[in-house]
Amino acid sequence: MTPPTPRAPADFSINQMTVRQLSLPDLVTACADLGIRGVGLWREPVQEYGVEAAAKLVRAAGLHVTTLCRGGFLTAVDPGERARALADNRAAVDEAAALGTDTLILVCGGLPSGDRSLPAARERVADALADLAPYAAERAVRLAVEPLHPMFAADRCVVSTLGQALDLAERFPAEQVGVCVDTYHVWWDDLAPAALARAGAGGRLHALQLADWTTPLPRGVLTGRGALGDGAVDFRAWRALARSAGYRGAVEVEVFNDALWAGDGREVLADTVRRFMAHAC
Repeated sequence: MTPPTPRAPADFSINQMTVRQLSLPDLVTACADLGIRGVGLWREPVQEYGVEAAAKLVRAAGLHVTTLCRGGFLTAVDPGERARALADNRAAVDEAAALGTDTLILVCGGLPSGDRSLPAARERVADALADLAPYAAERAVRLAVEPLHPMFAADRCVVSTLGQALDLAERFPAEQVGVCVDTYHVWWDDLAPAALARAGAGGRLHALQLADWTTPLPRGVLTGRGALGDGAVDFRAWRALARSAGYRGAVEVEVFNDALWAGDGREVLADTVRRFMAHAC
């Protein structure tokens, strides 16, 4: 027998990608049924539904959009590509503002074809942040640089550690640029707890996301995150670190997992709440 699902804690947020099989209206209804107050949205399904329509739908349900995923991919060398990336990120900022969230997650981008300089790529990210941060601040949106696990450095994100993310963010005012801590990407790094404390002390801990690390790694590592409790991550410890650093925001569960996506979305959502209560509270 499936155990009863408790009402979600006040700081729990479900990232839309965890239950991407649910349409936005179905996700909103399921959240209301489970007492979920926060939702992290993704640009593609929001754009498909319509940004203004999505904002109206979420507001009417009493939901708070905790983050919008994602901007970024700012490492291009070609001037035309860089201009298009900046334009897309400004659009992402506008979408975040329309949805009522103050946090846009940035995945910085990998190495362009033929490029082998990680430091140079990170400098191009910094140059882009210098352009985007004031634009976002004018719209009351913070940019949250998310480090990704080093296995993604070549193709998705040249920022691999929380320390590297902070080195970028600290070039700008804290209310403009901070970091997103995703346990899936940083749980292995013994320097991450100190960096998390540094982020909190500087007012730069803008988002906290949870997903588990399971082995063996699946063939498609991008969609192989574990549901909470299935892997190696100590979620209570990470939440305690975040609280000690002064973080009082929402805690999003963001799991990319083919098996979860093949299941009934409402059941997956209910199980995610149960797992959050069992492993992260």
